[in-house]
Amino acid sequence: MSRTALKRRSDLEERATLFAALGDETRLGIVGKLSGGAPQSIARLAEGSALTRQAVTKHLRVLEGAGVVHSVKSGRENLFAFRPQPLKDLRAYLDQVSNQWDDALMRLKDFVEK
Repeated sequence: MSRTALKRRSDLEERATLFAALGDETRLGIVGKLSGGAPQSIARLAEGSALTRQAVTKHLRVLEGAGVVHSVKSGRENLFAFRPQPLKDLRAYLDQVSNQWDDALMRLKDFVEK
């Protein structure tokens, strides 16, 4: 497999991992809480929800694997912070796909009108 094909496959795997991580409403809620700015502890993220700290930890590990959050050790606890770059990259990808569909539809329209 060529270097370009390997890169393309790697990019697709990263996007699929990110889509899968964001495809859960609990994880989306966690991303929403973290996108406010300051890093938060697992206990703080579990406050006000029916989730245990262990469940929150499991979801955070999935998000961390997708690159959306990262952890920082602070004393005895880990604080988790939002990383916006993977979502910006995903947005750029979705814009690219949207543009491809727009172009295809324009070509179809031109063909039908001729």
